[in-house]
Amino acid sequence: MSDRPLLDAGNYNPRYGASESGSSNDNPLLPYIDEQSRPVVEKKLLRKLDLRVAFLVLIYIMNYMDRGNAAAARLRGFEEDLNMNGNQFNTLISILYVGYLLMQAPSNIFLDRMKRPSLYLSSCMAIWGAITLFIGTVQTYHTALILRFLLGFVEAAFFPGAVFLLSRWYKRNELGLRTALLTCGSSVSNAFGALIASGILAGLDGTLGFTAWRWLFLVEGTLTIMVAVCAIWILPDFPSTPSVWLSPDEQTLAKRRMEEDTPTGNKDQSKPEEGFSGLSEALMDWKVWWLGVALSFMIASLSFGNFFPTLSATMGYNATISLLLCAPPWILGTATSFFVARHSDVTGDRFWHITGPLLVGIAGFVIAISTMNTAVRYLSLFFMTQSSVAYVVFLTWVLNTFSQSRPKCAVAIAFINSMATFGNIGAPYFWPSSWGPSYVNSYLICILTSTISIAMCWVFRKHLSRCNEVAEAEERALGLPKGFRYFL
Repeated sequence: MSDRPLLDAGNYNPRYGASESGSSNDNPLLPYIDEQSRPVVEKKLLRKLDLRVAFLVLIYIMNYMDRGNAAAARLRGFEEDLNMNGNQFNTLISILYVGYLLMQAPSNIFLDRMKRPSLYLSSCMAIWGAITLFIGTVQTYHTALILRFLLGFVEAAFFPGAVFLLSRWYKRNELGLRTALLTCGSSVSNAFGALIASGILAGLDGTLGFTAWRWLFLVEGTLTIMVAVCAIWILPDFPSTPSVWLSPDEQTLAKRRMEEDTPTGNKDQSKPEEGFSGLSEALMDWKVWWLGVALSFMIASLSFGNFFPTLSATMGYNATISLLLCAPPWILGTATSFFVARHSDVTGDRFWHITGPLLVGIAGFVIAISTMNTAVRYLSLFFMTQSSVAYVVFLTWVLNTFSQSRPKCAVAIAFINSMATFGNIGAPYFWPSSWGPSYVNSYLICILTSTISIAMCWVFRKHLSRCNEVAEAEERALGLPKGFRYFL
């Protein structure tokens, strides 16, 4: 498939639809709103939509808490009670992402063909909540291993599905901030999940005969199921699905906004069979593979997040204080992500807003390597968490790049995330206990993977820049209006 940008709705005219040269037959007038009232209706639409997207953040918080609670449980006897030894705990962390790898792409293909993604995502959430609850009752390592695999298999549906859902409601220059809002759930979970874990581990140990780490899984699994039940009525479906929470004006505008922002208009929106053509298009596009590998290296560099309580514990405090110290670095990382994502949307730049946070993270790794001073090592954690901001902008870049085709975009998001899962599968082995408490080798690996990811993003940016130059030259030669441009 050609990398040349398709010429599209760069010149929207409210009277004629997506193109100034379009006809009223192909692009009928909005039946409920006119040009003057559109800003008011659009503002109301975005306000309503943002409130529902905010609930996705809560789901993502639970998603991260349920996948990451093993790291907190480790501080209160999880390994000892299940008789783990050697690298078995690392395998327990890694196996979850094998399930992610297998399920993400099939799930998004299925989601693209559904009318009620809210019901699908809510059901998956209830199931992974039940699995988390069952982990709290296991007696053997191998049972926990199987359940962790199943947890990843079911959880895989949520994140790529949620990102694709955002791409169906928001325009390309609106996605950065909303993607940041969604992914801040991981940082909030890393921060406040540690606070919640510290409270459960300290307050419920021995209650009803259960040890503290079992209560951690039982309580968080139950909370997840409760949130899943609420999500059935709160999560948005696609713009083409009738919604009781939108007025007719807002429903019409929601669909029209996507037509304006997509080069192919809505001509392929009602063809479910194209979900499979989207699969073939994505697999045949080298950009999907390139971004998947780049994101895999980036994810590997962010592997410190899975062991954040362990890194905090190297400063010599007890389990409760170590968990409490995890919160401030992630809170700062969350705040930064909003600023960086918004600035990325306003400027239209993606590469430098990815590279900057990764370089700050590299600085954190270098600081951690260079000293064993407690205060300085804690400062390094604040630098490290800044690198997670790059992940937010990278996902937005993926959405922008493949926005020309809805089926292809759905597959590309899931497939790139699936490839990135290789980074999560291998990353737990970057942090063996034998390398602690300094973890110098682990930090060196993170520096290397960050550098490779930056280099691959730079090459990709140069390619997209050439594509934009070719499109501009053709438009000037043929006298065409300005068309689709890749974000750089």
